[in-house]
Amino acid sequence: MNHQHEIPIRVHYHEVDGQGRVHNAQYLNYFERGRVEMLRASGVSYRQIEDSGTLLVVRNMNVHFHMPALFDDQLLLQTRIGYCHGARIEHHYRLIRKHPDGIGQDLIVTATSEIASIDRNGRVQRLPPMLQLNIRPAKSGDVS
Repeated sequence: MNHQHEIPIRVHYHEVDGQGRVHNAQYLNYFERGRVEMLRASGVSYRQIEDSGTLLVVRNMNVHFHMPALFDDQLLLQTRIGYCHGARIEHHYRLIRKHPDGIGQDLIVTATSEIASIDRNGRVQRLPPMLQLNIRPAKSGDVS
């Protein structure tokens, strides 16, 4: 499975608020799109995971807003896995807007999410084999 992935995102009119800025709740949809497309690029569909009886639910989400995204912006969502072990996956996100000149970029949003693996009865269960990457966070004192 891929540990990182990028997808382009075009801001649509229905995603903005009355000020012409992307509504803050819309970013959660972008992040879900990033997770699903990362799976798809690895040859795994979210439908496959659900058909096997596993549901992946958001346990925690932290979002940091740096600049607004506007209607018709062309953005790039970078998604990477920071942790994947047991019944949890942690994702890190960076949403950027590249400058038209191709030289610079604006950081729009950074975020992290923790996804939990549960069964159809809501009980925590280990990640299915297709998602078990055994990526663990570095312990304090570890040298990278």
